[in-house]
Amino acid sequence: MLGVIIGTLALFIILSGFSGLRNYSYSMLDSSDPDIKITARKGKSFLYTKELDEALVSNTKIADFSKVLEERAFLKYGDKNHIAYIKGVDVNYTDVLAVDSILWSGDWINREFKNTAVVGYGIYNKLSIQNYLRPLVVFMPKPGTGIINPNNAYRSVNTQVTGIYGGSEEFRNKFVFTELHVAQELMGYESNKISGVELKVRNPELVDDISKDLQKELGETYKVQTRAELNELILKVINTENFVSYLIFTLIVIIALFNLIGAIIMMIIDKRKNLKTLLNIGASVKDIKRIFVLQGSLLSVVGMLIGLFIGISLVFLQKHFGWFKISPELAYPVEFNWFNLITVVITILTLGFLASKIAGSRITKEFIEN
Repeated sequence: MLGVIIGTLALFIILSGFSGLRNYSYSMLDSSDPDIKITARKGKSFLYTKELDEALVSNTKIADFSKVLEERAFLKYGDKNHIAYIKGVDVNYTDVLAVDSILWSGDWINREFKNTAVVGYGIYNKLSIQNYLRPLVVFMPKPGTGIINPNNAYRSVNTQVTGIYGGSEEFRNKFVFTELHVAQELMGYESNKISGVELKVRNPELVDDISKDLQKELGETYKVQTRAELNELILKVINTENFVSYLIFTLIVIIALFNLIGAIIMMIIDKRKNLKTLLNIGASVKDIKRIFVLQGSLLSVVGMLIGLFIGISLVFLQKHFGWFKISPELAYPVEFNWFNLITVVITILTLGFLASKIAGSRITKEFIEN
C-alpha cells in the first residue's frame, strides 16, 4: 500500500506542477500576444485600407483592435549597442493587451511628449539604462539597391525611455515600444502602412470561430492567427513535456505495483492450506482468484485515496504559502485540475486491477492441492 501511496502522490504532484507551469506560461502570453493577429500573407507590411477598417469596426465580436508596426532595429545607448525589435503601437494598444500592467518601472508611452519609448527589462539590463534623461537612439537601415553611402545608410531617431516592462523572458528581451508614427517615420512608411492589426475579442472562448470567420471575410491576402497559433511551438513543447512526464511517472507507478503483486503472491502462498479448505467445501478456483483480485484492488483504492489526499493537500499548501520557489520572488506554480485527478484515478485503478489479476493468475487447482 505504501508503494501505491507514493506512486499516486508523485504522479498527481507532477501533473499538478506541469498544469501550473502551463497556466503560468499562458498568463505570460496573455500580456505579450493578442487574442487574434492579422498580418500580410506575403511580405512584412501592408496598407491599412478602408475596407479592412470597416470589416473590423462592424464586427460586433471584436472588442477592440490596434494597428502595429514592428521591425528589427539597432539600438545605441551611450557606448552600448544592442539589436532588438522596434514596435510602433497606436493609442488603442493597451486596450487590446494589458502590457502596461506588467511595467516594472516608470510609465507607459506618454503621448504628451515627443518620441517616448518603453523597453523590455532584458534590453534595459543589456544597455545598462540608468539615466532616463540620456536618449536611446534607434537606427534603421534605409531600403534600396546599388552602392551604399555609409554616411546616409540609416534613418535614426532619439527616443526618451519612460518605462520598463517585464513578462516572459523572450518578450522582455525583444521589443522597444514607441508610438506608431515614430516607427513609420523611422522606416520611411506612409501613415497607413503597418505590419499587423492586433485584436481583442469579447468572448475568448469563441476566438477560434471568430478567427476562421475573419479569414473567410478578409480573404487570402491576409493571415489571421490566434494566440495559440502564434505560439504553436511553445504550446507543443509544454504539452509534450507534460505527456512524457506522465509516461515516466506511470512507469514508476508500475514498478511500485510490483510490490503489490509480490505481496499478494506471498499471501497466496501463506494461505495455501486455507485455500485448499475453500476448494474442498465447494469454492471454485475462479472464486478463490476473485478473492485476491478484490483484496489487491482494495489495497490500490485505499493507497490511491491516501496518496491523493496528501497530494491535494500539498498542492493547496504550495498555492497558499509558496514553500518551493523557482526564484526568491517566484513560487513554483501548481494548479489543482480535475482532469489531472481523474487521470490519476483511472491510471492507479487500472494498473492496480491488472497487478491483482497478474498475482491471482498464479492460483491453480494443482497449486492448491499440492
